[in-house]
Amino acid sequence: MPRRFDAIVIGAGQSGPSLAARLAQEGQTVALIEREHLGGTCVNDGCIPTKTLVASARVAHLARRAADYGVQVDGAVRVDMKAVKARKDAVVQQSIDSLTTWLEGTPGLTLFRGEGAFSGDHQVTVNGEALTAPKVFINTGGRPVVPDWPGLADISYLTNTSMMDLDVLPEHLIIAGGSYIGLEFAQMYRRFGSRVTVLEYGDRLIGREDPEISETVKTILEAEGIEVRLGVRDFAVSGTAGAIRLNATAAGAPIVVDGSHLLLAIGRKPNVEALNLDAAGIALDPRGYIAVDDELRTNVEGIWAIGDVNGRGAFTHTSYNDYEIVAGDLLDGDDRKVSDRIQAYALFIDPPLARIGMSESDVRKSGRAALKGYLPMTRVGRARERGETQGFMQVLIDAETKLVLGAALLCIEADEVVHSLLDVMYARAPYTVVQRAVHIHPTVSELIPTMLGDLKPLT
Repeated sequence: MPRRFDAIVIGAGQSGPSLAARLAQEGQTVALIEREHLGGTCVNDGCIPTKTLVASARVAHLARRAADYGVQVDGAVRVDMKAVKARKDAVVQQSIDSLTTWLEGTPGLTLFRGEGAFSGDHQVTVNGEALTAPKVFINTGGRPVVPDWPGLADISYLTNTSMMDLDVLPEHLIIAGGSYIGLEFAQMYRRFGSRVTVLEYGDRLIGREDPEISETVKTILEAEGIEVRLGVRDFAVSGTAGAIRLNATAAGAPIVVDGSHLLLAIGRKPNVEALNLDAAGIALDPRGYIAVDDELRTNVEGIWAIGDVNGRGAFTHTSYNDYEIVAGDLLDGDDRKVSDRIQAYALFIDPPLARIGMSESDVRKSGRAALKGYLPMTRVGRARERGETQGFMQVLIDAETKLVLGAALLCIEADEVVHSLLDVMYARAPYTVVQRAVHIHPTVSELIPTMLGDLKPLT
């Protein structure tokens, strides 16, 4: 007979543990299944480790710029990659230990270490043991896409996961993919001291962004010595460890790039194959993600999909919000929906890009009358004081309702400053609330009202 629980959570990524603990705190018996690492991508090879590495890279970058600030550093700046990795590992381990203590100490929650797969209707098997529950939550996340390029299977390559094990400085890091993950690693390793080449399939970096943003990011990275090649197609790979040759075409002409390491950063895909979804009759959407409705329910009654596996968001914060939606609907009597969520994310290069709501392209396609505010960072005192005047701030306003439609901040502290606009969007308050606010000087945020006071029609 299967072992019975009130709820089964498959996967201990960002939303799974929070939901499992909350259900257990409500007096339910919960099985939490994890095949590899507690915390999922964010804790183990995503947000926490990469931003820890970014911090080390920024220190190296500022040390090289010390003279710009009147500070003398004797000798060359050297980066000890083994020490950098050890620091990253320690930060990650602290998060894992905290998460493990919390989950293992939660009454009513049983943690199963192994791979869970459906073996029937509301039945999941892990390590040969069958579990059953009226409520099942799938939180299995995603993984890097590995293409079928000729020769790739015969060489050693890196993904964002295996990069976390690297404790040497690549002589020349080739990065296939000019989007969010690839660009963060590009700047990071260039600052550590590697030669870096980014090869992007599209005709510009981070193709979902407006062209001005893509071009400004490219300029920032190239100014640090990163080589960027666009329109790269027809990849083929050869070589041995430490000596990799990538043959391709760029703008129709053949190119050859020789490097010591190759990082694949061309996208991610959902972890669904091992789940045996057919046994439970769970449907996928056309992109291969688990299909869910606005409350994250699958087509099978009593089964939900949360986090990256449902394709409704690809970020830690959207995954956690999935938990909040499900918990609110099931336990708090709320009426929460995915469609209530405003798009918000960041690219953590330096300076960071923070994006909320609609892009300028989105607004133009909508056909609505809109206003645009724009401010170059050369006009921001905090940026000049810090010697970091790259980028700009931009906001889009509905001309009729005065509501904020979206914003793009590519500047120092953008990932924090942007929330002053995001919170107003959630409040559905007019932009004049922010425009008339008195902000602290000298900060980046104080220039948001200035920008909003100089709106122009979007033409």
